[in-house]
Amino acid sequence: MMLKVRLRRDRILLILARRNYSQNGLARSLGISSGYMSQLMKGVRRPSPRLRRKMLGVLQMKDFDELFEIEEVSVAAL
Repeated sequence: MMLKVRLRRDRILLILARRNYSQNGLARSLGISSGYMSQLMKGVRRPSPRLRRKMLGVLQMKDFDELFEIEEVSVAAL
């Protein structure tokens, strides 16, 4: 088994809506393209540890579990 981290899309969209902030605005603040942000939100790509730290800072969140979830992935599925 391998552990993978992905964005909690529903939670991030809620935070963005409450702050009147767009997904593209978040991407700009993180220094990534809107296309890459879209892939992260869809679960196609997974955020690196560096990007996770940056996202927590940009969104002024302290709790990892508010923005991310950890899932177990079978090594055979890779």
